[in-house]
Amino acid sequence: MLKVFSHYLPTHALQQVLFDAAVLFSVVLCAIAVLGSHEGLEWVACVPSALTFAALMVGMNAAMGLYRPFYERSRRQAAVRVLLSLVVSIPVAYFVFRVLPWAEMAPLALQWSILVSLGVLLLARGVFNQRQAAGMFIPRVLIVGTGRDARQVHLDLTRPLQRSVEVVGFLPVSGNERIEVEPRLMLPPGNLMDVARKLRVDEVIVAVRERRGGVLSLRELLDCKLAGLRIRDLSSFFECVQGQIRLDSLRASWLIYGDGFRQGWLRTFVKRCFDLVVAMLLLLVFMPIMIVTAVLILLEDGAPIFYAQERVGLGGRVFRVVKFRSMRRDAERDGKPRWASANDDRVTRIGKVIRKLRIDELPQLFNVLRGDMSLVGPRPERPFFVEQLTEQIPFYAVRHCVKPGVTGWAQVRYQYGASVDDAAEKLQYDLYYVKNHTLVLDTLVLFETVRVVLTGEGAH
Repeated sequence: MLKVFSHYLPTHALQQVLFDAAVLFSVVLCAIAVLGSHEGLEWVACVPSALTFAALMVGMNAAMGLYRPFYERSRRQAAVRVLLSLVVSIPVAYFVFRVLPWAEMAPLALQWSILVSLGVLLLARGVFNQRQAAGMFIPRVLIVGTGRDARQVHLDLTRPLQRSVEVVGFLPVSGNERIEVEPRLMLPPGNLMDVARKLRVDEVIVAVRERRGGVLSLRELLDCKLAGLRIRDLSSFFECVQGQIRLDSLRASWLIYGDGFRQGWLRTFVKRCFDLVVAMLLLLVFMPIMIVTAVLILLEDGAPIFYAQERVGLGGRVFRVVKFRSMRRDAERDGKPRWASANDDRVTRIGKVIRKLRIDELPQLFNVLRGDMSLVGPRPERPFFVEQLTEQIPFYAVRHCVKPGVTGWAQVRYQYGASVDDAAEKLQYDLYYVKNHTLVLDTLVLFETVRVVLTGEGAH
């Protein structure tokens, strides 16, 4: 994993992005050289424009999720992602191609050769990423420990849609640690450095909480570190690989002395400007859809069209969030707040559609313009549930140190939350966002939201 603007990105994914950009850049230049009209051709203008074309295409496909790994149990998602990338990228590529400096001198054969090359590259990338985790880009990982934490690390590394490493095995440590991992992956006890060299390990994950009393040799870990191996403990593993900060390994001292969790005025100013510009653009783009949605709600269930509800925002301040009404008018006729679930029987027919496509969230853009919310941030909860969750979940109030968002890191990484357990799971993603939020991460979440809506993956 590489840390880019406070956010961790998989090394193999960055390598794939650079490789694809280089291929597209080379294809465009070769096509111009072979098929282009050389009369009046200026290579000084062609090279930067070809580089811009390649970067734009790769960036768009990264936003569509093409560089996230696919596996056998997700062939439908793999096909949808590749098809979506083709449908979006080819027309955009043609439009971009027409405005580049060498478009006037490009015959039809050159245009089609570039577009076909782009299509072949997208298909090849989809097939490549659908293979099992093995190959030139996949790091080899050794897990130190054999207990519950080691098993959880292994599950997180090998779960569908997440796996991007090869786990070589579990190395037992001295002590009375309970064995909860697969026996076939257990390695014989030995010197950590010797085992790492023998198995050609790239990274060591220490999945052992108790490090006193000779349970874990710090000298062996230091030798591995000095030899160039990456060493991660449980906290850094979950933050880097899973994009979350685990509650079971979180301490108040780590929040105080660790990096991140800084809310400077410059970051606040940049985020506010970003929110205003993007929110106004989104309102202009989606206004026709919002008008049609309002009419359909009126026709099915009558007024009111909008639903206003108290939510807790920045610093614990209560505000009223506005959404399209997706439930019956008597959804809470007893006056008692209830968790909303993915298959809630109180949802209307139009409500099911606008929830799935997240159209019901669009009126919250007005909350963004008013300053109650941000485009990206933790989802705001109702005061009744906030009081309940603050009592039951440690560090829950930390999420209120930033503005709540229309969408968020937890929304694109976790399914619909409808219980205290779900709230605790989503809080771990919210804490990651609070710790590492930047304009880059906000942009990534917005792209991921588009992918989730278009492909039907993840949260509702």
